[in-house]
Amino acid sequence: MTTLHTYDAVVVGAGGAGLRAALEASRSVDTAVISKLYPTRSHTGTAQGGVCAALGNVEEDYPEWHAFDTVKGGDYLVDQPAAQLMCTEAVDAIIELEHWGFPFNRTPEGKIDQRRFGGHTRNHGEAAVRRACFAADRTGHMILQTLYQQCIKNDVRFFNEFYVLDLLLAEDGRCAGVVAYELANAEIHLFRAKSVLFATGGYGKIFKVTSNAHTLTGDGLGVCYRRGIPLEDMEMFQFHPTGIYKMGILLSEAVRGEGGILINSEGERFMERYAPTVKDLAPRDMVSRAIYQEIKEGRGIDGKDFVFLDVRHLDPEVIEKKLPDVTEFARIYLGVEPTTEPVPIQPTAHYGMGGIPTDLDGRVVVGPAEEPIPGLYAAGECACVSVHGANRLGTNSLLDIVVFGRRGGADMARYAAESSLPEAPEQPERQTVGLLRGLLGGTGGDSVADIRAELQEEMFDLAGVVRREDGLRKMQGLLGGLHDRYGRVAVMDKGRVYNTDLMEAVELGFLLDVADTLVATALARDESRGGHYREDHPLRDDDSWLRHSLSYREPDGSVRLEYKDVKLGPYIPMERKY
Repeated sequence: MTTLHTYDAVVVGAGGAGLRAALEASRSVDTAVISKLYPTRSHTGTAQGGVCAALGNVEEDYPEWHAFDTVKGGDYLVDQPAAQLMCTEAVDAIIELEHWGFPFNRTPEGKIDQRRFGGHTRNHGEAAVRRACFAADRTGHMILQTLYQQCIKNDVRFFNEFYVLDLLLAEDGRCAGVVAYELANAEIHLFRAKSVLFATGGYGKIFKVTSNAHTLTGDGLGVCYRRGIPLEDMEMFQFHPTGIYKMGILLSEAVRGEGGILINSEGERFMERYAPTVKDLAPRDMVSRAIYQEIKEGRGIDGKDFVFLDVRHLDPEVIEKKLPDVTEFARIYLGVEPTTEPVPIQPTAHYGMGGIPTDLDGRVVVGPAEEPIPGLYAAGECACVSVHGANRLGTNSLLDIVVFGRRGGADMARYAAESSLPEAPEQPERQTVGLLRGLLGGTGGDSVADIRAELQEEMFDLAGVVRREDGLRKMQGLLGGLHDRYGRVAVMDKGRVYNTDLMEAVELGFLLDVADTLVATALARDESRGGHYREDHPLRDDDSWLRHSLSYREPDGSVRLEYKDVKLGPYIPMERKY
């Protein structure tokens, strides 16, 4: 049975970007949000340390400094007009959150408090600057709560525990809606809409050790990719330096912002050798590689593959008031008391800088000429505008979602108000029904869990913090075998009520597709830049690679690559030094 819904604007995903877009669109058009989770369970809620803006409340600061740091931190793969716009609009975005009741930490004078974060500097690298606005170490959680409350106030309609499995494109090329699966009863729902915005988050579950929730499986990217939309800069994946050893649960950069340091087996504060100016607050890709190098050279703790995050020298009151969740994580998951013991950490897969290509208004664009698909939008981690380039600075993710979520929501509302409802394709649910029946009809082959575990383990080893041509080619071969096994996979649960086994099988297909694009683009890019580090090509090559990659899915499932130029601006590419 297929249920029909019609809205002016449909947002897919109820994290920070989706809620901000829905809130903006709902001011003028009938708006719905489709989410596979209850909104306040979205992964935005795990963002801990802050959301940045050059308010200058604690130290002198300017949006121009913030934009420079963003471009430099992204190793000059950032589109500079996008970065300048984001950093300029950051100030109003923060004040807007404050007016909606966001509970920011305050200075003694009552202003929004700010703290240091990696890669954020004053006067183009002179020293670290206090730019991150925060609510203890629960900033993302508070953003979700604030935006969700505002959406309820604005009568946004929510469809929770619905999985969007297909994108509908009309014959004239316009976006016509989406097809979704309702988890509670296995019903198919057709959402016809004048405009659709994807805000489905990241895809860190392609890796074994990750800070990402189990739900971050690249669904939105996979749906668009299968409909012929390219994915941009998929080789650029960030590994956060301070994940709990073996578990990946994040210990926020705010710990280092408040004065925490990294030490090796010799008790040395080793980041002084790698980034003598900002030390432990260097950009994340640099710190992760430094940890990798320390371990490789035998200075991991007890010869193992981790180092220590040390806060023993900090005032316990600061730790408990400003970092309550982080310290509790160390106690619960490791049995470590951070006020008296150092905490074992290792780099963890954290954030995809690449995604669905968009312009400054969130419109999805295709090819080097950036032709927009009418009515189709994206925002947040699933999108690539590109403000993060080859490496995202901490706290720029929460800023990205509120700035470009707002811009995407405003433009989709404008477009919906000016447009007629497109005709849906014939039998719009056909592809979705075929996908589900194929998975349910399997009777043999490997389990979803076995295929997923092998994918995650091999991707972490061969396409992780450090990459080589031989490892990436090996990973391509392994992916071919995993796709073959996925074609024969069996879903044991044949029921219609909360069939999570079936949805995990669907998600695995998206993970495999996304992994294909990451490996193909990483293999082609024979240089090192930001989160993409090729041990066999350790230098950055601006002459050949100051450009964005675009990955297209061919009919046989292979990846075709295309490229487009980076949009430059006032900041001339130079070697990154901190």
